[in-house]
Amino acid sequence: MDFASNQTDNLVLLFTGLTMVLLLMGLIIVARVHALIALITVSFITALITGVDATQVLPVMLQGFGSTLAAVALLVGLGGMIGKLLESSGGAGVLANRMISLFGLERAPLALGITSLLFGFPIFFDAGLIVMMPILLSVARRLKQSSLLTVLPAAGAFAVMHAFVPPHPGPVAAADLLGANLGLLLIIGTAIAIPSWYLGGYLFALYAGKRFVIPLPEWFSEAPEPRAQANSPSFSRVILILLLPFSLICLDTVIHTLQVAGILSDDDGVWSGLRLLGKTPVALLLTLLMAFFLFRRQFSRQQLESLCNDALGPLCSVILVTGAGGMFGGVLRAGGIGDAFAQLLVDTGLPVIIAAFVMSVCLRVAQGSATVALTTTAALMAPVVAQAPGLSAVDLCCIVIAIAGGATVLSHFNDSGFWLVSRLLQMDEKTTLKTWTVMETLLGSIAFVLALILSALG
Repeated sequence: MDFASNQTDNLVLLFTGLTMVLLLMGLIIVARVHALIALITVSFITALITGVDATQVLPVMLQGFGSTLAAVALLVGLGGMIGKLLESSGGAGVLANRMISLFGLERAPLALGITSLLFGFPIFFDAGLIVMMPILLSVARRLKQSSLLTVLPAAGAFAVMHAFVPPHPGPVAAADLLGANLGLLLIIGTAIAIPSWYLGGYLFALYAGKRFVIPLPEWFSEAPEPRAQANSPSFSRVILILLLPFSLICLDTVIHTLQVAGILSDDDGVWSGLRLLGKTPVALLLTLLMAFFLFRRQFSRQQLESLCNDALGPLCSVILVTGAGGMFGGVLRAGGIGDAFAQLLVDTGLPVIIAAFVMSVCLRVAQGSATVALTTTAALMAPVVAQAPGLSAVDLCCIVIAIAGGATVLSHFNDSGFWLVSRLLQMDEKTTLKTWTVMETLLGSIAFVLALILSALG
């Protein structure tokens, strides 16, 4: 009787969880409620339905919200300010021009793609693409070819960095929910992002650029060719700002790995100090201070303060939605839905990494937002991951990548990125589906396959 009762309780919880997810999608898709309000509302209803004590409803919600913000907000804010300084200083143009001079104009799509991979480390997808778009179209005009040939490699690069690599909010939130190491995720995410971009972004762009001839958009075709700012930073300064946080974070991971292997002592204060410098918030803070120093002659103190304020404004929505996703996850765990879902997956025998990818795909297609799909899937999968035996640190990172891959595929009419690319290039919806949507699907699917292989080998 106890077994039958437990099975019935689990089915009721699973049905409740499914209903709440459908309600969440209905509020976002049909009622057009903002994702933040929808997540808070559904979290509150879920807590009441699942029997969370009335006195604990708000504490449970706030704990999930606060713990996620603690992991995400500082990193996103610091990364956004670094990206804003690079954007306003003309660093993107400096980087693009140097890469084109190194690779040659005939390989400009490859050069611009690599530039966007570097520039995409601290800056969000939409901001990076908008900043780079005049440069991309200017090169397309010089090449006298389809604008897709230069735009798609860059757009794909920003997309993979935004989805798979910290300090972007999606992977950071998922890593926090699943207990993955951020430094290791940075290394694995970058290692998977690069081949995913090359195969699904760059090579596809070479095909699409020949298959679909997209002329320069009207808003750009009559504009003069953009010129580099007279006081733009040097190439070496831009590279230093981009590589410093990456190097510091990797340093923490390498030292930790050597300590676990017994090569370095855990008690040595020197190694502990170096590891502290490599913690993601510290690494980003040091990079931001370095940027202040390097740009001290280009911007006054008042301008630097203004740029930092300007950077934080657009990030608020992303940070709050991500935190609300963590809130939903906290309620799912407190109400027992997460444990019931974990038991279901154990009974089906479906590998955790595959289940994570499939669920993320379903949420992505249904409601459009990659951030909502990523954080909601990670919240649902957290109890499953916690109960799965024998998962290594690499496995956890691969599961995060699988979720991010599912949240990337099949971008269509309910995704803001779809319309951003469509309107910037003035493409019709059918062509956007054949180009942007296909590329996004390739990027997410290739990343998932690579993560699956790496998890199997590990």
